Amino acid sequence: MSTRTYQVRTFGCQMNVHDSERLAGLLEDAGYAPAVDSCVPDVIVLNTCAVRENADNKLYGNLGHLRPTKLANPGMQIAVGGCLAQKDRGQIVSKAPWVDVVFGTHNIGALPVLLERARHNSEAQVEILESLETFPSTLPARRDSAHSGWVSVSVGCNNTCTFCIVPSLRGKEKDRRPGDVLAEVQALVAEGVLEVTLLGQNVNSYGVEFGDRLAFGKLLRACGEIDGLERVRFTSPHPKDFTDDVIAAMAETPNVCHQLHMPLQSGSDRVLKAMRRSYRQARYLSIIDNVRAAMPDAAITTDIIVGFPGETEEDFEETLDVVRAARFSSAFTFQYSKRPGTPAASLPDQLPKEVVQARFDRLIAVQEEVSWTANKALVGKQVEVLVSAGEGRKDADTRRMSGRARDGRLVHFAPGSSAVRPGDVVETVITYGAPHHLVADGELVSHRRTRAGDNHEEGVRPRTSGVGLGLPSFGPPPATSQSSQTAGKPVGGCAVR
Repeated sequence: MSTRTYQVRTFGCQMNVHDSERLAGLLEDAGYAPAVDSCVPDVIVLNTCAVRENADNKLYGNLGHLRPTKLANPGMQIAVGGCLAQKDRGQIVSKAPWVDVVFGTHNIGALPVLLERARHNSEAQVEILESLETFPSTLPARRDSAHSGWVSVSVGCNNTCTFCIVPSLRGKEKDRRPGDVLAEVQALVAEGVLEVTLLGQNVNSYGVEFGDRLAFGKLLRACGEIDGLERVRFTSPHPKDFTDDVIAAMAETPNVCHQLHMPLQSGSDRVLKAMRRSYRQARYLSIIDNVRAAMPDAAITTDIIVGFPGETEEDFEETLDVVRAARFSSAFTFQYSKRPGTPAASLPDQLPKEVVQARFDRLIAVQEEVSWTANKALVGKQVEVLVSAGEGRKDADTRRMSGRARDGRLVHFAPGSSAVRPGDVVETVITYGAPHHLVADGELVSHRRTRAGDNHEEGVRPRTSGVGLGLPSFGPPPATSQSSQTAGKPVGGCAVR
């Protein structure tokens, strides 16, 4: 009997990407194998987002395209999970009766059982829980990258932003114990991972649940004690909870990268109040000033929403003023769109599409000018690049490779005659700065082969077991070792990646 294969398709934010790693780990523990591109998987899992515009259309469009494939392949199953599944629940099966399983954000661990039950009963299984059943960290994960890994410090959110549906779909914030976070980081490093990103809807409120408001800064410092961990990043903090002890930890811990993603959303105090963002423009800019005073080389990125209900031209100009003053290295910019179930969806003074589009275009132009100025100033500077795979769409044509500098900027570089692999570390000199990336076309200054590069070359990806909940603790955990998943073996007629 051939091994059943799976494919997970991810939509949305970093939380969804990490959840998909957990879903892959669960399915492999249950005996499934990842399918290759040329084969039709036995199970396709759509891990959905409800935050982005047209999320519903994207899901049902994908399901429509999958229907003929399923009809042509008896026994194939389709599962839908994530935020949109939590929101739409049984409506998904009503609209797309060929879906076999629907599960929510609070019970991703139930997927293998639900698939088996759907097969046995020959009917769709819909299971949506209202609160977290199992903390995701207790579940196994098959990691996508040999060199970089996500590590959740919390799930859920206690904020009440009027434009955001996340709290109703992800629930109240639940914090992991520091010892569990550090144990997972150590497990990844033991597998050759060089970089971790600490992940949460609001990472810098971490610790409130177990009574330590300084816990996140302590966690950053503890990560600095883990041998072999070269880079630590985190996303996303909230300005209302951002404190000087975190800035100090970033500046004083050598492996914590001088990169900060700090959502702004709007530069207008009036709009921030309507959004229920509990900070104002002056507070936001003071944080930026304090970060740059401690780390002059810090690259700061942000999120901005254009066209929130009632936004005036004066409000929008204030946003542009903050963009110029903050000198963001880049910004994720969004046109406001109604999200059903959010307070902002029923606010008066919804703006016409053409007004929102015009302001959006102006914001992009200002931010590109700011980004380009900052990137041109880096020409001639030497940077350290952790080489990645798939980030340079034109790499094959330009004979370059790509990766991230320590400050998070994307660098396209010429490897020359060096046998550079994703996961290796190179040093190079910037020769050109574009608005969205840097180019280094000279000879490499150095090239360090790494275990992560070896693993990528051999098709090995880290596979971490679940880390249970323990007591609060700080400091490096004892060394552990996890087994790796080797790719490339034929399973059920298809090669496993």
